[in-house]
Amino acid sequence: MEIDENKVDEMVLALLYLNFHGDRDGFVTRAWKSFDWDSMNRLHDQGFISDPKSKAKSVVMTEEGRQRSEELFARHFRAEA
Repeated sequence: MEIDENKVDEMVLALLYLNFHGDRDGFVTRAWKSFDWDSMNRLHDQGFISDPKSKAKSVVMTEEGRQRSEELFARHFRAEA
């Protein structure tokens, strides 16, 4: 089966929103990095998260990554009224 990596990356970024911890409106937002490593590497390459290749169990979300993650989560998972 052929996989659309862009769609996979979009869903991973959206789901990272579920794992946000720290100050959501402050300087640092972190998310647990328990997703596909290839996708996490691509998200890092796109500037949305810190390098996932570390001993830390979470990644730091960039401001752009935090905002995009929240937008994607709302678009794909918000319950319709």
